Amino acid sequence: MQTGENEQALRKILDMTRLMGIMALMLHFYYCCYGAFRFWELTGAFGDKILAAVYGTGLFESFHMSKILALGLLLISLLGAKGRKEEKLRLRTALYYMASGLAAYFLSGLLLHWGGAASVYAMLYMAVTVLGFLLVLSGGTLLSRIIRNRLAVADIFNSENETFPQEERLLENEYSINLPAKYYLKDKLRSSWINIINPFRGLLVLGSPGSGKSYFVIRHVITQHIAKGFSMFVYDFKYDDLSKMVYNTFEKYKHAYEVMPKCYFINFDRIMHRCNPLDPQSMEDITDASESARTILMGLNREWIRRQGDFFVESPINFLSAVIWYLRRYKEGEFCTLPHVIELMQADYDSLFTLLRTDREIEVLINPFVNAYLNDAMEQLEGQIASAKIAMARLSSPQLYYVLSGNDFTLDINNPVEPKIVCMGNNPQKMQIYGAVLSLYVNRLVKLVNKKGKLKSSLIFDEFPTIYLNNMDSLIATARSNRVSTCLGVQDFSQLRKDYGREQADVIMNITGNIISGQVTGDTAKQLSERFGKIMQDRESISISSADTSISRSRQLEAAVPPSKISSLSSGEFVGLAADDPQCRIKLKIFHSEILNDHEALRKEEESYREIPPVRTLDHAMVQQNYMQIKRDVQDIIHTEMDRLLHDPALKHLVVMKR
Repeated sequence: MQTGENEQALRKILDMTRLMGIMALMLHFYYCCYGAFRFWELTGAFGDKILAAVYGTGLFESFHMSKILALGLLLISLLGAKGRKEEKLRLRTALYYMASGLAAYFLSGLLLHWGGAASVYAMLYMAVTVLGFLLVLSGGTLLSRIIRNRLAVADIFNSENETFPQEERLLENEYSINLPAKYYLKDKLRSSWINIINPFRGLLVLGSPGSGKSYFVIRHVITQHIAKGFSMFVYDFKYDDLSKMVYNTFEKYKHAYEVMPKCYFINFDRIMHRCNPLDPQSMEDITDASESARTILMGLNREWIRRQGDFFVESPINFLSAVIWYLRRYKEGEFCTLPHVIELMQADYDSLFTLLRTDREIEVLINPFVNAYLNDAMEQLEGQIASAKIAMARLSSPQLYYVLSGNDFTLDINNPVEPKIVCMGNNPQKMQIYGAVLSLYVNRLVKLVNKKGKLKSSLIFDEFPTIYLNNMDSLIATARSNRVSTCLGVQDFSQLRKDYGREQADVIMNITGNIISGQVTGDTAKQLSERFGKIMQDRESISISSADTSISRSRQLEAAVPPSKISSLSSGEFVGLAADDPQCRIKLKIFHSEILNDHEALRKEEESYREIPPVRTLDHAMVQQNYMQIKRDVQDIIHTEMDRLLHDPALKHLVVMKR
């Protein structure tokens, strides 16, 4: 420990060493200029006795030996010299002093060989030597302080001080994601591994555009989980970037599956497979209808997410729930599809309310709307219903209708009998409309997947905030026991808050066990830094006074990864936190490293990718025919049911007719 007593004792030793150097130089002068000292009558028996004793040591066998000894003692005394502080220290000045001092110190001996009065040249010799000695002293002091200062500020960004040991073992199991990496520890480059050994605790991948989320992390989650036989769902925001990777990786690792899964692709621009998210077989009760209604309307009206519970938010949800559940119950769900729901919502109030009143289960949902209609509270009624009708009308597209009205596969991707790999593509140009529909798909898929006794599955969401998944926090919280891995790609925490609301965003952030973050700024960087914790770091402070410079050092806990460092990460450089499990403990969970990709190999692999083969051959007429058929189906339902009710005296009272 550096104490005041230790520093004072060290300073006394250095001063004593310098004094010994001066005494050695004086003895040199007394011996080499003895004639001059005798001429000046400065010799004596005591001095001669000391000189004789020193002579016996062999110090004066050579002319320069005693001078070198004096100079050596001087240089030793300069180690750690502080001296008088100047703000501007120049290396050139120190070297000039040292060079001129050494030249004067050693070349002064030439003066003793000149003819003339010995006493005069002896005096000149001692003066020049002392001058050289003093110049060396001044230059050495400056040089020592310059070296000390430069050593002190060599790490100006505190980068070396903020390094810490990281996990260098490869920890692999049947579920893990293992990313090779490299990191710095005390200015040494070391190899490491980012081991996500328990992906079922959730994986949150953060990073601004260009930070490398997909290229360095998500692509490895896809390839490694397919290689380990996972059933999989992939939300491909920029179709078909990830979908093509999924297809080609699956073709490569087919042998990893005990039961061969099938690949399915949902895309609204280039129609591949069809799937009905309101499949009646997967809707067990009215709560499923209510959940689906909430998801689709929240996806279409993102501002409603923060207003859940308001009258004019819950009313449209109840109305849509009633319509969905009516079609689910009508003829065992023969017409229970989202396109039929949209078309039925557009019917006139008399017919629509009459049909909905026939189902006792949804009567409680529809009665407030019927009463408002019969009591001429049209302004209130339109405020409740119109927002739902207008929002759903935006989905009225022949392409959407075609994809949503068929059923090539079910959404239970981890079914042990029939596993699946499903990719759903969005379009950044139409992300609000497509995102709302895809949100409904994901909502239904999650409810089917998150059950016991199913296969291990991986849910991967690139640009997760572009879709709305209600109760995502519940999925992460309960998925571990059901072997459901979730990977969420997010650009920034503020983006998640904007699209999901502060409360749900905070919960998602806090319950996710594994975090990998590229460059992020602001509150996200601060929150991550706090989550990563602190490490012991060296601290140094320099105090400058007119007479001296004092340096104090200490060790204290500081942020392992400061927010400023997270804000300035390069592409491919990530910080994060890995969760462990009881079977495999990880002591070093925090990492700050650069993920290693073999860029050339990946480029060649991507060039060899095959295009996803087309599933069906369609033309505009077929899509349009399906669109018109759905409209006819809804009209037939209305006419058939209205005719049945009007001709049945027991049910005639259910007919709504505004007077």
